Amino acid sequence: MLSSLLVKDYMVGDHLSFTADTNLLKAVHTLLEHGLSGAPVVDANKRLIGYLSEKDCLKAALDASYFRREEGTVQDFMSRDVTAIAGDASLIDAIQLFVSKHYRCLPVVEGSRLVGQLSRSDILKGLEKLRHEAR
Repeated sequence: MLSSLLVKDYMVGDHLSFTADTNLLKAVHTLLEHGLSGAPVVDANKRLIGYLSEKDCLKAALDASYFRREEGTVQDFMSRDVTAIAGDASLIDAIQLFVSKHYRCLPVVEGSRLVGQLSRSDILKGLEKLRHEAR
């Protein structure tokens, strides 16, 4: 049954993303304000170019303490090697990624264009909804 469920049906389409030139402190504030552990980074054409996680932000804080650096941009600290998943991928594929890696959220793409995000909790909420509908 899970193999017939698609990522695009569980992802959040109205997603937060940053551009590479976003001020890092502003990005941190935005993540905290929205209660997110990270967000994708996109170019002017909404193509996925990176991901800014809480861990990246902590590395930036550490860097600032060592090098007395006050400011920076998202591109200075984002992860460039990003694992993304296609919207038409099976939910099983997403679950396998979440189980095998430490990801909390996956960018969802069509080609290289960002179309949404899928979190572990999005999947669990969807599965809970399916369980209630099956009753």
